[in-house]
Amino acid sequence: MTDESNLSSRIQVDKETSLAYMLKLAAPMIVTNISFTIMQFVDRFMVSRLGTEALAAILPAGIISFVPASFAIGVMISVNTLVSQSLGRGENKNCSNYCWQAIYMGLAYFVVVLAVMWPSAPWIFTTLGHEPAVVAEEVIYLRIMLYSQFLAVFIWSSSQFFMGIHRPVIIMYAAIVSQIVNIAANYVLIFGKFGFPRLGIAGAGWGTFAGIAVGAWIRMAVFLGQDINANFKSRRTISVSFSKMADLLKVGFPAGFGFMVNMTLWGIVLFGLVGRFGKEALAATSAVFACVNVSFMPVVGLGTALTAAVGKSIGKGKKELAIKQTALCLKIALAYMGLVGLCFFLFREDLMAFWSSDNKVIEIGAQLFLCAALFQVFDAILLTYADALRGAGDTVWLAIIEASGAVFILGLGGICMLKFFPELGALGPWIAATVKIMLVGLANRRRFKSNKWMDIDLFKRRPVGVPIEVQKVGQ
Repeated sequence: MTDESNLSSRIQVDKETSLAYMLKLAAPMIVTNISFTIMQFVDRFMVSRLGTEALAAILPAGIISFVPASFAIGVMISVNTLVSQSLGRGENKNCSNYCWQAIYMGLAYFVVVLAVMWPSAPWIFTTLGHEPAVVAEEVIYLRIMLYSQFLAVFIWSSSQFFMGIHRPVIIMYAAIVSQIVNIAANYVLIFGKFGFPRLGIAGAGWGTFAGIAVGAWIRMAVFLGQDINANFKSRRTISVSFSKMADLLKVGFPAGFGFMVNMTLWGIVLFGLVGRFGKEALAATSAVFACVNVSFMPVVGLGTALTAAVGKSIGKGKKELAIKQTALCLKIALAYMGLVGLCFFLFREDLMAFWSSDNKVIEIGAQLFLCAALFQVFDAILLTYADALRGAGDTVWLAIIEASGAVFILGLGGICMLKFFPELGALGPWIAATVKIMLVGLANRRRFKSNKWMDIDLFKRRPVGVPIEVQKVGQ
């Protein structure tokens, strides 16, 4: 290799491990997730105006609907991994074909989910021990969310594709438009404005459905548009490929399984166990959870970009880049979440007063915010290293550690807190959740530092194509 080529290689490494490069790639996803968080925040604030029952119902119903969705999302995150690595290998047509396979599998999956969960909705919430008035609201919201997931399949699949090809700006614009539609539709339908009937919590569900429909249409219009079709043949790769479905499942099934187990245990512990302490405890948990989203959703956006960056670096055979990119993203995540944790601690009572005028809800929520403040830094560690490992395809490890943490620490730990320390009330399960986040975060860090992910090859015995460079990150 000549001195000139060595210099060019060093310049490229410096560029792809710079703060400017990572922020340019991550910024649209951070904006997307912040806008989504704001949308959820406004949604729940609107619903909180309907009373304690509605506030207590919306988050448990949302999480229960997200349990089967979390498996699909976990599998579809593999689209980002395989697309970004295919991009690094110069295999453009494979990028769009992976997206189509995820869409086909997602639609088939949610036919089964709807058939199972729609009739069983009342039983689910009754089994969790929620009060009848809360269960009635939860069932309404859950069933509408099940319908919306068919459209969400197009959003999840195409968004991972756009992230994998390093075009996150498309996701950002589509998300902002859809979230504006969601908030507007919620206002109109929840409160019955402009001649529309007052639908209450059902209005929140149908408003979300409208926003998801708009977001799906925008993304698919771009995916099938002239630019993407010219570069990735998105209109010509529509054929079914069982081998690519197998690729997606090989990488994504462990991630989807771990994600689903984690979400199931979060739902059971925080809303099954917490629900035993009454609707005030549920309402406080819903309020704190909404605020916690402010902290981790932007880091989820940063992590999505990190997965794409790591995947592309590995696809190009430059694994040393992945280590530097991960270290940089970790610093950003720690700084941000540390600041949010401090705010949670200092302003916990003021935050709860924003959500509720019920003194009991405020008192419980202020206690829960102590846990939320404590686990912020560890959540930054957990998310950053998990997304880096996901970019390398190390999803089996992630599934094992997430499922183990959810079952043994979050699940059994939450039950033990309830049995042996009942005087802690709703705080007990939240302490178990805090310990789980801390230990899984440290385990993910150790796994990444071991460099075992470097031995993973998602394209065994397949020659590398001619690598291409995306013209500009974010375009």
